Amino acid sequence: MKFTRRSVQTAAALAVVGSLLASPAFAQDKPKIALIMKSLANEFFRTMEDGAKAHQKAHAKEYTLVANGIKNETDTAAQIKMIEQAVAQKVNAIVLAPADSKALVPVVKTAIDKGIIVVNIDNQLDADALKEKNITVPFVGPDNRAGAKLVGDHLAKTLKAGDKVGIIEGVSTTFNAQQRTLGYQDAMKAANITVVGVQSGNWEIEKGNTVAAGMMREHPDLVALLAGNDSMALGAVAAVKAAGKTGKVQVVGYDNIGAIKPMLADGRVLATADQYAAKQAVFGIELAQKALAAKTPQNQLPATVKTDVVLVTKDSK
Repeated sequence: MKFTRRSVQTAAALAVVGSLLASPAFAQDKPKIALIMKSLANEFFRTMEDGAKAHQKAHAKEYTLVANGIKNETDTAAQIKMIEQAVAQKVNAIVLAPADSKALVPVVKTAIDKGIIVVNIDNQLDADALKEKNITVPFVGPDNRAGAKLVGDHLAKTLKAGDKVGIIEGVSTTFNAQQRTLGYQDAMKAANITVVGVQSGNWEIEKGNTVAAGMMREHPDLVALLAGNDSMALGAVAAVKAAGKTGKVQVVGYDNIGAIKPMLADGRVLATADQYAAKQAVFGIELAQKALAAKTPQNQLPATVKTDVVLVTKDSK
């Protein structure tokens, strides 16, 4: 190849431009967003993670994503460490599905004090705990109480006044567990159906199974189990089968995970609620993106952004 004086000058000029663009003054680093979830043993959160990764892939030029989740639903200490690591990595924003509504607030304040935008999804942080720390964190998610009432109302149509049911609650220190229990209780009260007990299944299949089995032993005339999520509903279905009560004790859940669909189809589960797991994190990420782009301070972000929740039965399309 023959090099002319002009081509050498052009190459030199391009090299200078390239080095300038590569320098810190010209660097256009993409914001880094950390998605920190609850247990990835729960299909709901794996679906959430898949949705977030698909969104990042489609918007790869706009931001980078670091996704992580704890091993079990109650490992709050591990989730706190994940937030501390995200702060140390100097992420620009954190989208958090907290394992505990109160225990995560102090480390969230630490992140906000470092200038990191924090968005709350799935399980709402405790309002009093946030107020005590003098911080505001937007909650992006559905009305869990309303969603659970949809499921409870559907179940109530198949029952009669005076029937006995039990509620298998999620982790009792979480706001969404409390709200779903309240929604179920609202529906049962409206139909004059008796709730014989509320016990925590910690959002997990095995614990849900244990609680369901215990409730049926204690109350042989129990006609339904209302589970705060589909993982616990899976455990309840297994307990109903083991007790020889399939078709006699109905089960409902919440989340519409893939594993529940064949059970809806054959009647082992009567109903669940879909709060669109794949979109949950995306809604939070998009709010964080907008805040970063507009340089909106944490305390000026909207308090809540409501997302949809719908009833799902075997007849749902």
